[in-house]
Amino acid sequence: MMEHTDEPSVLDGTLVFRLGYDGAEFCGFAEQPGLRTVAGEVRRALETFLRRPIDLTCAGRTDAGVHAVSQYVSVPAYEAELAIEHRRWMRAMAALLPQDIALNAVFHARPGFSARFDARSRTYTYRIATGDAPALLTRNVAWWHRLPLDMEAMERGAQHLLGEHDFKSFCKMSSAVGKPTCRNVISVSFARERALGEEHIAFTITGNAFLHSMVRTIVGTLVEVGTGRRSPEWVAEALAACDRRAAGPTAPAKGLCFMSVAYDEGELIPCP
Repeated sequence: MMEHTDEPSVLDGTLVFRLGYDGAEFCGFAEQPGLRTVAGEVRRALETFLRRPIDLTCAGRTDAGVHAVSQYVSVPAYEAELAIEHRRWMRAMAALLPQDIALNAVFHARPGFSARFDARSRTYTYRIATGDAPALLTRNVAWWHRLPLDMEAMERGAQHLLGEHDFKSFCKMSSAVGKPTCRNVISVSFARERALGEEHIAFTITGNAFLHSMVRTIVGTLVEVGTGRRSPEWVAEALAACDRRAAGPTAPAKGLCFMSVAYDEGELIPCP
C-alpha cells in the first residue's frame, strides 16, 4: 500500500482501469447499500491501496448477473498516484480484488476525463447455447435455448434496430419514466462460435449508449423471431410502438457480456 502523506489540493490527472468480472455473484455494477456489487469491491480495493476516498466512474453500469471483459473505470488522481507503475498496480489489485474481478490494464488520462461521458461507443455480446443438451462448461456465460433458432431470420430482424431510434420498447419500464430513451445503434452482427466444445450463437451490438435491460430485451425479441413465432418485420413494429409491452421477453442476464468501450484516439495513455 502507499505511504500516507498529506494530500495535495489539486488533482493532476485521471487513472483509468480496465476490468473484467464474472457477474454471477454480483447485484450489478452500481453500489447499493447492503448488497455485493462490482463498484463496491473495486472501491474498497482502490481505497485500501491509495489510502483515501475515491470518486469512481464506470463506462456503463451492468445489471445483476451480467459479465464484463473490458469495463472501464476512471478515478481522479494525484501526481504521486500517476507515478505508480503498471506492474505494481497489477500486483496490488490481484491481492486486493476478489477472485471474480480482475484488473487487466491501467491507463492515464487528462484531468476531468470520464470513463462514462467521454466514451464514444460500447459493445456487448450475448451468447445463446444451442444443441439438444444444455450447456455445461459455458452454462454460466450463455443462455441455453431449448428450441432451434433461425439465425438468418434473427439477422434480418436486427437490421431494423440500426440507427438512431427511440428504444423505449426495449428498456425496463420504470427506468424510462421522465428520461430520454433515444439511442444510436451503430452495428449488429451474429456469429456461430464454439467454446470448450459447446456451440453458441453470439449476437454483438455496438451503440453510443444503452438503456436499462436494452440489450437483453433486444435478444429476447430476436429469439421470438428465431423460433418462428414472429417475423423479422415485427421487430420494426415493436420499435415503433415505444411500448415495452410490444417487444419480446427479457433474456437472462448470464448470457450478456460487456465487451469493449471506444474512446477518442490518444485519450488513454498506457501506464508505464
